[in-house]
Amino acid sequence: MRLASRALCGVAGAAWRESFPLGGRDVARWFPGHMAKGLKKMQGSLRLVDCVIEVHDARIPLSGRNPLFQEALGLKPHVLVLNKMDLADLKEQQKIIQHLEEEGLKNVVFTNCVRDENIQQVIPMVRGLVESSHRYHRQENLECCALVIGIPNVGKSSLINALRRQHLRKGKATRVGGEPGITRAVMSRIQVCERPLMFLLDTPGVLAPRIQSVEMGLKLALCGTVLDHLVGEETLADYLLYTLNRHQLFGYVQHYGLDGACDDITRVLKHVAVRLGKTHKVKVLTGTGDVNVIQPNYPAAARDFLQTFRHGLLGPVMLDRDVLRSSSRADP
Repeated sequence: MRLASRALCGVAGAAWRESFPLGGRDVARWFPGHMAKGLKKMQGSLRLVDCVIEVHDARIPLSGRNPLFQEALGLKPHVLVLNKMDLADLKEQQKIIQHLEEEGLKNVVFTNCVRDENIQQVIPMVRGLVESSHRYHRQENLECCALVIGIPNVGKSSLINALRRQHLRKGKATRVGGEPGITRAVMSRIQVCERPLMFLLDTPGVLAPRIQSVEMGLKLALCGTVLDHLVGEETLADYLLYTLNRHQLFGYVQHYGLDGACDDITRVLKHVAVRLGKTHKVKVLTGTGDVNVIQPNYPAAARDFLQTFRHGLLGPVMLDRDVLRSSSRADP
């Protein structure tokens, strides 16, 4: 089904859409509540760990985190790792940190696990928290174990592998992938450091059973926390186009060879499909018989648009810019 066509195209200074139509979308269908089992298993592993490392996507630092983590995982020392910093526009990094500190999150580190940026900060931060916690002053056991948690596809396994590269000079211990659901169960302990002796437990991604709003659901979907087809590739591509234009990020114009920035997702996807050869034959019944017509493959073009964004080829973006602005307005 084609999305409604919009005429706003070709003018970089155009008045882009002020809002995205959110009505009639069933967020619960995108995020089925089958992840309670994973959360229960994490709770069962708590007695084995000294610290919790929560990994989240740096493009949505202020939204989409599972509130049940803090509730279910108790008062363990807590580090928040905002991963994929290379894909995030961090011009307002200090505002993000200040906002998180106001929520009680004082141990935050931004990382890029692909290039090991800031990875060296994680182990000292965890060690410092564990050593300063009254419960862990014990001479008989000098090793440390941390539980790695987070929503799907934020880089939990990538963080573990990066720490092993940094501190042990060893390769992958856990599978990684560009879609949610690679890690299916709480794993056995994985050593990531010799001095200090430290182990991590990898866990499957667990989303909140209830997403606060449709727009938050779309942000999470853009970051790949659920499979695209559950939301609809073209719907998600349209939200991406809306977001890029609102933020004046027009890298897609050059990347796909468009004549100019455009607010019409159908026209953009048609151009992408033709440019990349993503077309298919459709039989059309006419008065003289069936005729094969070449048509753009819109879902395939939408998938390419989304993956190009996720690989950072359209430039860094801050999907929580609206949250930052509303937070700034609320300050006295």
